[in-house]
Amino acid sequence: VQLQASGGGLVQAGGSLRLSCAASGRTVSSYVMGWFRQAPGKERMFVTAVTWNGDRTYVTDSMKGRFTISRDNAKNTVYLQMNSLKPEDTAVYYCAAAPYYSGSYSNAWNYWGQGTLVTVSS
Repeated sequence: VQLQASGGGLVQAGGSLRLSCAASGRTVSSYVMGWFRQAPGKERMFVTAVTWNGDRTYVTDSMKGRFTISRDNAKNTVYLQMNSLKPEDTAVYYCAAAPYYSGSYSNAWNYWGQGTLVTVSS
């Protein structure tokens, strides 16, 4: 499975961005898909995940109400809609895939995209 994240960029605080992650190599329609982020000098942290059919999502508490994950299995793509962005959201955002959800630790995820940089200016 190859994952390609895109959609990052520079945005002002309070603005919005939508990230996309396109999968190739094999279908990921049966996989849990997720997003992580890594800020400069910090460890990679879990953001959110969605089950294969979209019936359940997992979201880090600090991002609830601002970040929304969704997926389109027909397009083999998962999205991260980010609203009300804050400077502390600045990070490289990575998409990830796993056969099932087994937690928010990065070592529980099997496949990773290359990351896309999101910079939020104050």
